[in-house]
Amino acid sequence: MRSRSNSGVKLDNYARLVQQTILCHQDPVTGLLPASEEQRHAWVRDNVYSILSVWALALAYRKNADRDEDKAKAYELEQSVVKLMRGLLQCMMRQLEKVEKFKYSQSPMDALHAKYSIKTCATVVGDDQWGHLQVDATSLYLLFVAQMTASGLHIIYTQDEVDIIQNLMFYIEAAYKIADYGMWERGDKTNQGIPELNASSVGMAKAALEALDELNLFGANGGPASVVHALSDEVEHCQSILHSMLPRASNSKEIDAGILSVISYPAFAVEDIRLVNITKEEIISKLQGRYGCCRFLRDGHKTPKEDPNRLYYEPAELKLFENIECEWPLFWTYLILDGIFSNSPEQVQEYRDALEGILIKGKNGIRLVPELYSVPPDKVEEEYRNPHTVDRVPMGKLPIMWGQSLYIVGSLLAEGFLAPGEIDPLNRKFSTVPKPDVVVQVSILAETEEIKAILQKHGFNVQTVADVYPIRLQPSRILSHIYARLGRNRRLGLTGRPYRRMGVLGTSKLYIIRNTIFSFTPQFIDQQQFYLALDSRMIVEMLRTDLSYLCCRWRMTGRPTVTFPISQTMLTEDRLDLDPVILATLRKLQDGYFGGARVQTGKLSEFMTTSCCAHLSFMDPKPDGKMMLHQDYDDDDDVLDAVESLHAFHFADHVDTIDDLAKYLDQLLKSPAPTPSQGPKKGGVSRFRAVAHQTYEMVSLMNKAKELDIQNVSMYLPSKLYRVPQPSFNLLDSTQPQPAQDIKIPRMVITSEMNLPKDSSGKTDFKALIDQLKECPCLQDQADILYILFNLKGADWDTEYYGEPGTTVKDLLTKLYNKAGAMRQWGLIRMISGMLKKKVEALDEACSDLLSHQKHLTVGLPPEPREKTIVAPLPLDELTKLIDDASEQNINIAVLTQEIMVYLAMYIRTQPSLFTEMFRLRIGLIIQVMTTELAQSLNCSGEEATESLMSLSPSDLKNLLHHILSGKEFGVERSMRSVSAISPVISIHEVGNVGATKSERAGISKLKLDMKQSSNLQVTDVDISESSSMKFSSSPSMDGLPFPASAATDSRQGQWLRRRRLDGALNRVPVGFYQKVWKILQKCHGLSIEGFVLPSSTTREMTPGEIKFSVHVESVLNRVPQPEYRQLLVEVILVLTMLADIEIQSIGGIIHVERILHLANDLFYEEQKALGAGDDILKKDPATGICVLLYDSAPSGRFGTMTYLTKAVAIYVQDFLPSSGCAMQ
Repeated sequence: MRSRSNSGVKLDNYARLVQQTILCHQDPVTGLLPASEEQRHAWVRDNVYSILSVWALALAYRKNADRDEDKAKAYELEQSVVKLMRGLLQCMMRQLEKVEKFKYSQSPMDALHAKYSIKTCATVVGDDQWGHLQVDATSLYLLFVAQMTASGLHIIYTQDEVDIIQNLMFYIEAAYKIADYGMWERGDKTNQGIPELNASSVGMAKAALEALDELNLFGANGGPASVVHALSDEVEHCQSILHSMLPRASNSKEIDAGILSVISYPAFAVEDIRLVNITKEEIISKLQGRYGCCRFLRDGHKTPKEDPNRLYYEPAELKLFENIECEWPLFWTYLILDGIFSNSPEQVQEYRDALEGILIKGKNGIRLVPELYSVPPDKVEEEYRNPHTVDRVPMGKLPIMWGQSLYIVGSLLAEGFLAPGEIDPLNRKFSTVPKPDVVVQVSILAETEEIKAILQKHGFNVQTVADVYPIRLQPSRILSHIYARLGRNRRLGLTGRPYRRMGVLGTSKLYIIRNTIFSFTPQFIDQQQFYLALDSRMIVEMLRTDLSYLCCRWRMTGRPTVTFPISQTMLTEDRLDLDPVILATLRKLQDGYFGGARVQTGKLSEFMTTSCCAHLSFMDPKPDGKMMLHQDYDDDDDVLDAVESLHAFHFADHVDTIDDLAKYLDQLLKSPAPTPSQGPKKGGVSRFRAVAHQTYEMVSLMNKAKELDIQNVSMYLPSKLYRVPQPSFNLLDSTQPQPAQDIKIPRMVITSEMNLPKDSSGKTDFKALIDQLKECPCLQDQADILYILFNLKGADWDTEYYGEPGTTVKDLLTKLYNKAGAMRQWGLIRMISGMLKKKVEALDEACSDLLSHQKHLTVGLPPEPREKTIVAPLPLDELTKLIDDASEQNINIAVLTQEIMVYLAMYIRTQPSLFTEMFRLRIGLIIQVMTTELAQSLNCSGEEATESLMSLSPSDLKNLLHHILSGKEFGVERSMRSVSAISPVISIHEVGNVGATKSERAGISKLKLDMKQSSNLQVTDVDISESSSMKFSSSPSMDGLPFPASAATDSRQGQWLRRRRLDGALNRVPVGFYQKVWKILQKCHGLSIEGFVLPSSTTREMTPGEIKFSVHVESVLNRVPQPEYRQLLVEVILVLTMLADIEIQSIGGIIHVERILHLANDLFYEEQKALGAGDDILKKDPATGICVLLYDSAPSGRFGTMTYLTKAVAIYVQDFLPSSGCAMQ
């Protein structure tokens, strides 16, 4: 008999350790593991981590087998792993109705349970009796289903189970916007059951989706049907949100040791190695102690100060846990694994040595990992005074199976029994390896032969949509409908993926569906229901954004391919040439660089070999026809039946959209190739039947397209059948260019003074009003009349415009909207869009994107309660209703709010740095500031400025928003270029720094630098004697902000007022501001701002780095409606924070910030008076009592705001300053 090798003996020792600490607890029926001897429930997360050591040991035995018995042992261990993973699958299969509900509701009450009975796989507590919503736990399970399957284990047995895994992927794919209870099951650290967005959940979901994408769950023996799919855009959303959160863990936890599982093994979810290192350093510096790491700051779990009789904490109670948080050895096992995967033997040895010193010896000398180490009750005060000096005692589970398992895995790796890649067969560890540069392939197509001829005239050799056959071009919404079919299983009650709009990563692949290659247009081409796509410049902006996004975010094999069709809306008004903006864009694309992206243009057929291509096999027809519902009409020779069907080809209500999709694809793929030649003509009855049959097919196909809500059908289904001219609204066909001054926004209030026609009884004669509408040649006047009818009679009132019933006000508004769209009259377009209740299709997604980046939104004009706050994602209908309510039925504000929300989401995806230190985006205030900017720059009234804002093209409005967000100086002026039928063109351009340093662009420069180096600042102080007075008048259309009635003669005048107004409206504060506020609150009883108190007790609940604390401070500041006044209050607080560095215990009770500001204002006023300034120059803002000139003063210099604020603070707190402090001068 062959003797046992040394490695075999060691493996046997580890096998005994695994058996005695883990496998001895495995239930023989279900395969599940209990949390401990006392807690007999099976937690999903704990079970997955606990079985990892069994899996690793099986791999080690298979790799280092000395004898056949070792291979048998490996197989036995593998089956224990499979049994547990299938036991967890059984638990989830019993809750499939929750999976189905949660995909749509994302409600904690519909979440999968976090723990189950180890005996029966049944639930053990109610839906509302535990923090069940833990996305990271489900994601961890899915991640290791992928890893273990890739290693050769067979966990999934049937096609039904494949569909379950696919639906579990849908369950977690929106993790980037799901607030859950996190890996510690308690949500917000006050333990009051408040879910929050957790970086650990987002990161684990991202890793699971990436690992499972395109994986065959049947392993090497599987076919196309057992492959599961993840959507690239959902993965990238998770990546983006995770990147924006780290190193923060959540709103209430500025750091959490649990993130180690995300930045290193097992998830490896972060691609930026710099961010990985920053996060790891934060965890070690803030959480590491002598016995492990704390979970998070002020964690009260099992500390001596925790009250065991209640689950929740009082907010002020959290301060008691500071410096006595329990330390968990578990996290050192993660750091050992991190050192192994990062090839850092020093780190591995350091933490293995540290861990060996705190392990506890059990029976037979086996080493056990305790759950945690706690401060003894009698040593609490000593630990408060000298943190990390007191000897702690082990508490909790012994061992904690999760930690014990990771300890064994780390030991097997460190001792060479396994290579890192063997427990990471999908190579997630390479996530931080730099990716090669991306080249974006762009295929330019012409919608029609006429447009193709125009493009050829300019030197562009392109194909039409018909020319690319056999490749089929379809809109992005068809791809959304296709993916909605994925994972559908009627027997299990699973409806597949919820319909969601497809992002640019998804539409930039080619797809093989039913042996046909499909290409899909980007989403922005599909946005025909809202007016953004009417603006060629906006189309170009969205293309530039998409290409830039692809260049930065593409991670798949093969190049991204963008199909860019040139449609009728991209031509000039006479439809004879390309819009110059589109033409310039096409030339840039041909040059090879556009929007910072490397681009290659060409034909779709040329990109076949280099494109990323996905095979959607789930759309293939099944032998039993289960997945397809279609009829074969080829053998139908009854022409009469076919013609009758033309009028009855609508599906019954019970047939869902997915079946419509199947029929649509069936007919699309059976339809003849869209080529000009139709072949030899038949005669007689045969010819009639062929024409009737083709007409039937085309009409049916168009009906299907309408059922699936496809816009611009003629592009995707080219046929003369769809180009029959519609009866036109003759009087709206005015093609004469209108003078710019005639374009105006209709009044929003209908008064009795309006000269409306009256009938004999003195009431409004609506028939006469309709007659006026027919005679009216001007679009603006037509809009005025329709607006009156809309308000007085409603959108559904029948006008009998053509002398017979059937033409409603809504119908006429729709035709006017189309005509205004063709003439690019943006003021009219927006107004009619508001009346027609048009919605941006991606509005709810834009809102979710902003919220996911930890930004709260407010809509409506300040102050509250008119201004409504959005803190959680809302369905589209609820969101638009909230916007309408907050806008108080003001059509202008409601439409602009939707538009700006979309632009903000576009910027936060591509330029998140614009939003640094901004936690609440107040859209109503942004609209006010935009109007103020136009009023000041164009030297016009507030009403005219509102009119100009409404008349800006979408691209110009987006450009104006970007300039406001960037903090750079910019100018607005009327352009000299003449554009027919369009309101006065306004150009927005950057100007020089105008004396502003880089730091000042983000608000106020650092105070100490201002105080010490004021002479270095380039901004010249405002000369009092030369300043002219500035008159203000209130606008009737936008409340709350004054508008300058005359332009400033000095280019510097108004500069600092404007900057403070912008920064105040955007809630922009200097970097580190909130941490400084936290420090000053520890030296006083609170800060009072306009009657609202920010108490010092806040610091007992929250730590300085919490987003929760920043949002709390910001909410108090937002009580101030005037943005420039708010910003001066921020400057006052910034001066106060300088006192936090002075060695004094207290600076008083409640500090009234506004009193300090008014004291500074009085000092400023008196000094300027003494220097001879007149009352006209020192005019005060009636709303606040502050000198307008103080608003407009630079922070530094002799007459700067900091000079007076510093004096005012010194006067206010002089009783608390050291006697040796600065003397007042």
